[in-house]
Amino acid sequence: MTSAHPSAAPGPGAAPAAGQEAPGRQAPGRRATGRKGGRRAGRRRPPRAWLGALPLLVFAGLCFGLPAGALLYGAITRTDPVAGTTEFTGEHLRRSLQGPYLNSLTGSVELSALTAAIATVCGVLIAQAVVTSRRGALRGAVLTASGVLANFGGIPLAFAFVATLGISGVVTQLGHLDALGWNLYSFTGLTVIYLYFLIPLMVIVVVPALDGLRPQWREAARNNGATAWQFWRYVGLPVLAPSLLGGFVLLFGSAFAAHATAAALVGGSVPLVTLKIADALSGNVLVGQENVALALSLDMIVIAALVMAVYLPLQRRSSRWLH
Repeated sequence: MTSAHPSAAPGPGAAPAAGQEAPGRQAPGRRATGRKGGRRAGRRRPPRAWLGALPLLVFAGLCFGLPAGALLYGAITRTDPVAGTTEFTGEHLRRSLQGPYLNSLTGSVELSALTAAIATVCGVLIAQAVVTSRRGALRGAVLTASGVLANFGGIPLAFAFVATLGISGVVTQLGHLDALGWNLYSFTGLTVIYLYFLIPLMVIVVVPALDGLRPQWREAARNNGATAWQFWRYVGLPVLAPSLLGGFVLLFGSAFAAHATAAALVGGSVPLVTLKIADALSGNVLVGQENVALALSLDMIVIAALVMAVYLPLQRRSSRWLH
């Protein structure tokens, strides 16, 4: 018959001795203190960390906030030249959506959407050929040329096309394009000119997205018996869709805001909103139409905001695939 030793460890169901804590447990006071301390530590932020973004906020406010505010104020107000009083009105916005102003706005949207769609398709095909090519010299040459051509616009671009595809242009005379009904100073001619700098811009934008497609995805699709068309339909295009849409938005905005090339080439023969804004500000049509020009500018901002509202949710959705 044996007796229990006084220093034997208590069993699993035995209560701990006075002044001791159960193994694997912590006192409630200490546990609560630890949690509060962890939460406080997690919520701590460096003091005045937002000051680093202050220069950017000031720059954005001066370069974007003030002009946008002045534009909005001028679009919804009217000043009496005799009494000098200012009152709020919606007349300028209403006039900007009627008659020739509405035609110019519609013409700009049509031209920008058409050129952006064509440039998106052509740019993706060229970028895919560059990415899949094994020649580094070809990639470097295409990207360098795209960077130069994407920034070539304005009066020099218009002059180059007039000398090449104008009525007395070299290519027009050699190919007898005038007999085929070719007219550079038209909607079609303006489309060709816009594609000259929009396609290189799309190449620059979409090459990094194509580089983000992982080779393992293509190999997995091939091992599962998928064809190249099935890979692009179910894997490649869904992943690239936000990037392609983002490129389309960028091209649309570039074409929508272009002014110098169209002004030097077609003048007022093609209705464009940027040309109407310039005419209203300079008083070429009617005197005192500056507020209507501001209203047209506000319409352009609204259209650009609507296009961006479609792009941003898709961009956030696909970011987890390419990064």
